[in-house]
Amino acid sequence: MTENNAPTMDDAFDEDSDTIGDYHRMAAHHFQASAKHHMAAATADDDGNDEAAARHAYLAYRHQLNGVQYAEIAAMESESLEDEFDVPTELEAD
Repeated sequence: MTENNAPTMDDAFDEDSDTIGDYHRMAAHHFQASAKHHMAAATADDDGNDEAAARHAYLAYRHQLNGVQYAEIAAMESESLEDEFDVPTELEAD
């Protein structure tokens, strides 16, 4: 927890008990952070602050990558999805 006793995403995410829902929550957290950094980059660009715009753009990109990674893990771990490209074990005779 942080000094103000508010739980952080790291506190809520325990690697020993990863669930598909946890992966979705982490993906959402990173996508939301990415959006905030994109907005900050846009504001900094409008204000002519190139250094802050570049920094926020970089952070937005990093969060986007992390969000995609967690979303992919959630999709791969989902047992309810069937792979449409499964190859049959036995070929059917014509």
